[in-house]
Amino acid sequence: MPSEFPQKFSSELESALSTWAQRGQRRSLAEIPGVNLCSNDYLGLAQSPRLRGALAEAVAAAERVGSTGSRLLSGHDRAWDELEESFAEFAGTEAALFFTSGYAANLGLLTSLAGPDDSIFSDALNHASLIDGIRLSGARKHIYPHADLNALESGLRERQNDRGRKLIVTETVFSMDGDVAPLREIFALAARYGAGVILDEAHATAVHGPQGRGLAAGLSAVAASHGAADVSRGDAVVTQGAVDGAENVVAVVHTCGKALASVGAFVCGGALLKEYLINRARSFLFSTALPPYLAAQVHAALRLAQSMDAERAALRQNAQALSAVLRRQGWDTASSSTQIIPVIIGKNDAAVAAAAFLQRAGFAVRAIRPPTVPQGIARLRLSLTAAITPDELTRLADALQAFRDESVSEGRRETASHSAAPRAPQLLAKTSAHAAGAHLDFTESSHRTTDAQDTGDAHLTEAWSRR
Repeated sequence: MPSEFPQKFSSELESALSTWAQRGQRRSLAEIPGVNLCSNDYLGLAQSPRLRGALAEAVAAAERVGSTGSRLLSGHDRAWDELEESFAEFAGTEAALFFTSGYAANLGLLTSLAGPDDSIFSDALNHASLIDGIRLSGARKHIYPHADLNALESGLRERQNDRGRKLIVTETVFSMDGDVAPLREIFALAARYGAGVILDEAHATAVHGPQGRGLAAGLSAVAASHGAADVSRGDAVVTQGAVDGAENVVAVVHTCGKALASVGAFVCGGALLKEYLINRARSFLFSTALPPYLAAQVHAALRLAQSMDAERAALRQNAQALSAVLRRQGWDTASSSTQIIPVIIGKNDAAVAAAAFLQRAGFAVRAIRPPTVPQGIARLRLSLTAAITPDELTRLADALQAFRDESVSEGRRETASHSAAPRAPQLLAKTSAHAAGAHLDFTESSHRTTDAQDTGDAHLTEAWSRR
């Protein structure tokens, strides 16, 4: 008798896909032409001829193009040792351990450092990789409202006398809202209540801080002298001169697949932490190593990125200018202060309509909907890079204004005619003040001839994060 399983299985999948489609949450893979505003290639290095050349040279010189095993078996290579030493110097830590992705790094780190007797305090807008690492650790979860220091302190106070380890986990630049964690205050709370701090610098690596070393480095939470870690502190990340409480930072995660236009991620910290993770982190232990020639790509990207202060400054200025114009137009850009600018639309169908409008205008933009963001605040996520020109940003602002004007006009026509047709998408935005023709003070240095131009899921509440 034929099994009923295949038919039932297919029916269940079709039902789920149909439900997502009805909610406006069914996704698809597609290449979108136009000015790329979906990319995390913040410095434009993905098109760098020098980076391409370094990779080609490494492939040609490689003894093997596959790693053949995990790093604890046959997959280790001196290239990884050299890269980890260089990245630790860049991060200002005693050591660094390379993982195959940022997701693997966060899972490996959190499941190694926390267990059922421990407590983790997680910002509500942390990335899915942090959420999943916390869940898999089995630790007690305390999800505090985004950047709410009072709520964080209240949770720490409740667990002050617990015997287990307490860890505060946060991104430094938040991947969907583009704002920055209050690191000084978090460090102070960590010191007051005896908690460790884990920072995810995914969207800050190579973009923020001195030479792109991250926001923690900008606060001297890691060694300002590159590699001068105080070995007497064992597994500590910091040295003398750090802000109060920075000595409680136990690990900083830097990813390579965004501004470094490469692959993988590093957990940076003390030598003891590195050795511990080599022996404990399952996502490191049981993953086949990446081909060793990729270490050359990361190395080259790191060297290039450190010399791109002009591009970082131009990117920062352009992001500030675009945010200011969009706010004058009436758009809600949350609390963005970085190269990630959300344009919060509201409903799913309205966000999809906005993305489609911009795509027709020549911009590669995707709508961001639940479960990546909470219900009711679907958005466009504008991700600026050093490769985007001032003229393109001006056209983008004009296109968003045109979409707003068209949506308002359609809504008025439908109201006047009492049409039974679906109403125009409702935009969740601040009071519109037409800013067509507004001057965008973009810096021309973002369009200078550079090496790049020579040719980071979130949870707001436990309920909606359960996905």
